[in-house]
Amino acid sequence: MTADSRQLLIDVYCAAVAGANAESLTATAVAKIPLERRRRVWVFAFGKAAHSMAVAAVTTLQRGLGEIAGGVIVAPEYQRPPVGTLHSLVGDHPLPGRRSFAAAARILEVMKLKRGADLGVVLISGGTSSLIGAPLKGMKDEDLTHLYELLLGSGLDIHEMNAIRKRLSFWGGGRMALALAPARTHCFALSDVPGDDIASIGSGPCVPDPTLARDVVSSLERAALFGKIAPSFRQYLLDAQRGVIPETPKESHPAFAHMTSAVIGTNATALGAAAAAARRLGMHVVVDERPVVGDATAAGVRLVQQLQHARARAEAGSTQCFIWGGETTLALGGASVPGGRCQHLALSAARALAASSVDGISFIAAGTDGRDGTTDAAGAIVDSSTWREIAATGRNPDALLNGFESNAALASVNALFRPGATGTNVMDLMIGIVKG
Repeated sequence: MTADSRQLLIDVYCAAVAGANAESLTATAVAKIPLERRRRVWVFAFGKAAHSMAVAAVTTLQRGLGEIAGGVIVAPEYQRPPVGTLHSLVGDHPLPGRRSFAAAARILEVMKLKRGADLGVVLISGGTSSLIGAPLKGMKDEDLTHLYELLLGSGLDIHEMNAIRKRLSFWGGGRMALALAPARTHCFALSDVPGDDIASIGSGPCVPDPTLARDVVSSLERAALFGKIAPSFRQYLLDAQRGVIPETPKESHPAFAHMTSAVIGTNATALGAAAAAARRLGMHVVVDERPVVGDATAAGVRLVQQLQHARARAEAGSTQCFIWGGETTLALGGASVPGGRCQHLALSAARALAASSVDGISFIAAGTDGRDGTTDAAGAIVDSSTWREIAATGRNPDALLNGFESNAALASVNALFRPGATGTNVMDLMIGIVKG
């Protein structure tokens, strides 16, 4: 891969992330909240973009003379809160752990301090489900962690996973709205899910849950997981399905009359910024607005086929940029190795590129949050030589791909992409450069 092609991919990726800047999107949204002078405001920010969103919200609210009475920020890493009345906590991700459970409990303690006449602002971004993950009252912490672990390797899409998570999580499925009522509350979310359904983002803590217990049971059974989850979870779901215990809060619940919710940033926001940057760099741009979903291995092959088709028709000296967004899945089957869906997709793409022996194509798959799976990489950058270079190190790239060991394979040839935490999270980006 030429240094020029690699830099073009990085430049377009960075432009996409900048276009989905959490601070500017949050500031614009919060500025529209009707705010009475010196009104007490509570700010709660959860997710990978929590700090950026909290800073923007607090700055905007203080400009409107709102009094920040308190609140909680929960993110993957600690940062000093923008005002002393906010608590800054670290949660666990992608699996909820001790810090997540503590954060969930602290949120409840702080919410009990609000008054009915106060104003609430809740800021949600990707990672919320795990970062403030805690089981329903009376259920075991370790059982929820095990559930999340099963789901991550299940091959279920994010909507099905979050439908299950929210059902069995203390704050999921609209339950936070119940805790905040009757205070007027505004919830703003950055979408990290295909379709941008706010009921799925962060497991929908502030909006009604449209799913029923039978839907959750069906998803678990289809993934052969129902018999693997904790007996207490199974009993809870069956009791809810039979109507013995209540469903999650639905649209008719009076708490939602006090709640206003909106999605303020999406994957499409990032794609638009990426396309604009690519055009400024002199490339012909093709944006595929259909989200890339489903199995990551198949997605890598499918995207490479589109790039190869474009390469066959490319004019000499031309440069084209193809841009996709979405979120794929991995059916790990119990495997537990460093890696993630973007790295796996990139390694699959590398194999497809090597099989064609067509030069002039470079490709990146990376998460907009700067992190993929449990690693410090956002994804990887590959071309037709990457697969052969891995083999030249003495490793078997086919075995590594099949064993979901993409991180080790790509690290061996310095193909990993590590931009660091970006402060936003609007799903994944896939970018291909085709040179004629």
